[in-house]
Amino acid sequence: MTKTAFVAIVGRPNVGKSSLLNQLLGQKVAIVTQKPQTTRTRIMGVLTRGETQLVFIDTPGYHRPKNKLGERMIKAVGEGISGVDAALFVTEPEGELRDTELELLKRLRAEKCPVVLAINKIDTVQKKETLMQRIVQLTGVFDFAAVVPVSALKGDNLELIYEELEKLAGESPHYFPDDTLTDQPERVIAAEILREKMLLLLDKEVPHGVAVSIERMRERPNGILDIEAMIYCEKESHKGIIIGKQGATLKRISTRARKDLERFFDCKVNLQCWVKVKEDWRNREGLIRNFGLD
Repeated sequence: MTKTAFVAIVGRPNVGKSSLLNQLLGQKVAIVTQKPQTTRTRIMGVLTRGETQLVFIDTPGYHRPKNKLGERMIKAVGEGISGVDAALFVTEPEGELRDTELELLKRLRAEKCPVVLAINKIDTVQKKETLMQRIVQLTGVFDFAAVVPVSALKGDNLELIYEELEKLAGESPHYFPDDTLTDQPERVIAAEILREKMLLLLDKEVPHGVAVSIERMRERPNGILDIEAMIYCEKESHKGIIIGKQGATLKRISTRARKDLERFFDCKVNLQCWVKVKEDWRNREGLIRNFGLD
């Protein structure tokens, strides 16, 4: 008997949702940075263990949108939790519950799907009492199916998450071949890896105002993969920052991205990048669609 569960991974920005997804899958399919709103769209990851297939849906961080792109991201969260078999609510072990978190829990309650609470970053907790207080605080506002303290950074307690989610899987055929890892096209993964390096290497607002389009991917007879990427930013001044003095910053971004791309595709990669300005593209519906962020 085969079983399947579609599981939405939800929470506010920067709590480690994408890091947890990558750990659960055992391979990187979602980009990770310390900056909020790194994930812009729904990313699906597939894990098949024996007869059970878990289909994870990594959603953008739930926040108050400030532009049309932000509105699209919140819409993606709503679509991500609609009709799933379970949700994995990720939060941190300390601090006050944000209004956005309470609002998200309210939406999950309306969906009437079981929710597993994953308290991430337990490796940062100094006192066990702190974690216990957090559990009491959260279970006081929502009836979770299970509570699992985890560390996405160190991979602690992942097996407990597998076990709790497998309990929520229903009898069903597998919807994906058992060796499937993600539904993301290779071009999307390549674009996201490049965007991740900009988030890591650029400061302030600049990296949040960039989009990446893979214009061409072609494998040569000798096995080298040629990738041509166009980086779009919102201001001429941002273009200069991305390129840097004599192209130094863009070279650093490209070099780091190429190394990750070679690990992912398991081949030599020749990465070429260009930068163009598209003013205020985050508020332009047509460009948002063109960049695949709708």
